[in-house]
Amino acid sequence: MTSSRLLRIAAFSGAATVALGAFGAHGLKPYLSDYQATIFEKAVQYQFVHTLALLAVGVLMGRSERVWLRRSGWLFGLGILFFCGSLYLLACRELLPFPVGWAGPITPVGGLCFIGGWLALAWGLRR
Repeated sequence: MTSSRLLRIAAFSGAATVALGAFGAHGLKPYLSDYQATIFEKAVQYQFVHTLALLAVGVLMGRSERVWLRRSGWLFGLGILFFCGSLYLLACRELLPFPVGWAGPITPVGGLCFIGGWLALAWGLRR
């Protein structure tokens, strides 16, 4: 993945984060329990933080094409998909016309991707 592609992904993820946050706060609020709303908000929070991490990795990759920086970007992206995506599904499970119980075991995989992304970033920044 190139620096410019990662920066574009971060930009789209940032836009999606704002849209999902607004949708959760205004459109879904009447349909979610407090617990479900908390899960949805947690997904938005983690997506926002890791979108900023993607942005930082993209900028760093523009200065130095290190393999561990690229891996960090991939892991952050997968973490957003698996961790945040599964939480969005689980928070809205009663509103969806299909079962989402399978998403529960995917959440920790996304969390491991986030941890791996931070460790890969640290390794990629070494001299």
